[in-house]
Amino acid sequence: MKHPILKKILFSVFIPALSGMAGAWMFNKNRSDAGSIFRFGNAGNSPISQVNLKDMPAGFVKASKLSTPAVVFIKTVSTVQYRSSFWFWDFDPFGSRGQVSSSGSGVIVSADGYIVTNHHVIANAEQISVTLSNNKKEYTAKVVGKDPSTDLALLKIEAGNLPAITLGNSEVLEIGDWVLAVGNPFNLNSTVTAGIVSAKGRNINIVNNQFPIESFIQTDAAINPGNSGGALVNLNGELVGINTAIASQTGSYTGYGFAIPVNMVAKIIKDFVEFGEVQRGFPGLTTEDISNAILQKLSLNQAEGAYVSATIEEGPADKAGIKAGDIITKIDGTKVSNKAFYEEHLAYYRPGATVKFTVLRDGKEQEFSLTLMNAEGNTKLMRRNMINSRVLGADFQPVNQQEMQRYRISSGIKVSNIVNGSMASMGIQDGSIITKFNGRSYTRAEDLVADLEQARGRITIEGISPSGTTFSYSFFGY
Repeated sequence: MKHPILKKILFSVFIPALSGMAGAWMFNKNRSDAGSIFRFGNAGNSPISQVNLKDMPAGFVKASKLSTPAVVFIKTVSTVQYRSSFWFWDFDPFGSRGQVSSSGSGVIVSADGYIVTNHHVIANAEQISVTLSNNKKEYTAKVVGKDPSTDLALLKIEAGNLPAITLGNSEVLEIGDWVLAVGNPFNLNSTVTAGIVSAKGRNINIVNNQFPIESFIQTDAAINPGNSGGALVNLNGELVGINTAIASQTGSYTGYGFAIPVNMVAKIIKDFVEFGEVQRGFPGLTTEDISNAILQKLSLNQAEGAYVSATIEEGPADKAGIKAGDIITKIDGTKVSNKAFYEEHLAYYRPGATVKFTVLRDGKEQEFSLTLMNAEGNTKLMRRNMINSRVLGADFQPVNQQEMQRYRISSGIKVSNIVNGSMASMGIQDGSIITKFNGRSYTRAEDLVADLEQARGRITIEGISPSGTTFSYSFFGY
């Protein structure tokens, strides 16, 4: 079953960083708990929307004092290759290399040094440093896990007694609630801007990944360059989102900012700590938002829910009885308003979890119970299975069943975390899949790495880019 990548551009979105891009449920016991190393607040017991307007200034001050010490400055160093002016291919053996720096923000989520930020802030970085807000101490950070599909990453520094932020509950956050956007741009102390929640469940098509998950909190709190990875907090100073992007045609704030909901963040960072990668459960179906054409076809009055456009044969949804044409209205009793909400709530579950789907079929709601599978097509929890090559400057990992089915390939090796090395020189994009090297297909990452490291003479690489297009490079290696 081929799962198409959405390419429709709703508006120009700039992902912030110093290099020039502008930044930026509480789980019940049946879903993956966020773990003891992260502190949770009680935002669900006292909605911020009930705060009296005359108390706003005091609320802003309180929230700022509680949250700013936990927001850090992140600086990265990476190596880029500059192309020769006469070279027309992406691969340029004569181009020079140089180091570039970029920066963003991060949020301390545990007193022993775990820090969450955006994936795009630290993608391709060879060196990562973290500077604390309260005492300006600088630490070298290591990457615990990266998830391009949600644009999240978890770092770790060797330090103790850090001012960790308290995690709130993005489920109870309401449109109109007051929030603060806290960042640490350009190592200037923490900056704070105020606004309200403008919308929830926004999909703005900025995540370039095979399985993107976007369900952003939209806010009019000003988010500017360097704020990527910073904190969106409520008036209790609790984290409700990670600032990720702005909608702008200039690269500067123009009224719309977007943050990843903290409930999704909590689940993902727990997965990083326990397994080194995200545990994502798949139901074996494809969804889309309900269009006007679907409304007319099904004689519906309102476009609520996620439309099932296809199911994978013998997948969990197919076995449970869900069919193409159904509309998912609830997951475990939680209302699904659109495709973004569906994907967000599905992301809270791990493979092997049994989930109740409520669907609308022929004007009547029906309930189906299904067990989610992993990307390999079984219910096991996945552990990181990557091979790193310093010579090639990248990580290599066999493609999973979902990716093979999506791109109609029988094998391939995914390339990620590309830094200085041969892969960068060749122009291979982070997240690409190599399907053939010198005419040979590979199922084991270590075999491809060995052959690439030893390759000399005429070299041909075929593959699929992160956007789903095929590529073929041919050049002479020394």
